[in-house]
Amino acid sequence: MTEKPRAGNAGAARKSECLRTIAGAVAQMPPADEEQYVVVFNHGTLEVGVYAPRKRDDQTPHTRDEVYVVNRGTGMFACGRERVPFAPGDFLFVPAHETHRFEDFTDDFAAWVLFYGPEGGEVGEVAKP
Repeated sequence: MTEKPRAGNAGAARKSECLRTIAGAVAQMPPADEEQYVVVFNHGTLEVGVYAPRKRDDQTPHTRDEVYVVNRGTGMFACGRERVPFAPGDFLFVPAHETHRFEDFTDDFAAWVLFYGPEGGEVGEVAKP
């Protein structure tokens, strides 16, 4: 679906902001040898960041629902009682308050992180393919 252009310059300014946001986020991807979590975008309840733990992932459960999209690296992802392999392009969902961590990951591992929704997480069933 294509949004219709708005009167005046509003449409052009909006498009330009989107492009700068994407380019800025990619530029902030941490180098493979640096551990960090960098927030690259906020809008409403959405927070987008880049997560690149080094050697160990010691994170604790979060208060909002969370999605990871693996950008680089491979390893295992533990979420609750499940443990699954991951690779670039994988999408990993973590409900609020669930114990989770990345394990046995490569030195170049980095993932996009998206926190969203209300404190405590959204209510509803998780659709599975």
